[in-house]
Amino acid sequence: MEQVTKLTEQELTQLRELRQKQETLISNFGQIEYQIQLLELEKEKFVEQLENIQKEEKKVADELSSKYGNGSINIEDGTLTKQQF
Repeated sequence: MEQVTKLTEQELTQLRELRQKQETLISNFGQIEYQIQLLELEKEKFVEQLENIQKEEKKVADELSSKYGNGSINIEDGTLTKQQF
């Protein structure tokens, strides 16, 4: 036969508080994970934008190289210094 013991009100309160803290913590973890996923999606968009900028930069560099030859461009003053071999 099972023996049943009644917990004190203080013990029950303590257990309920612990359960509530645990549920809150789990909920917070879920919110953080959701935010992480949103940031990952945003990061992917930025990586794609960066790749597009790099492709465009290479295209412009190839066009300038074709027009002026190989060299270094000073973006501040707009000069191109050709490379000497």
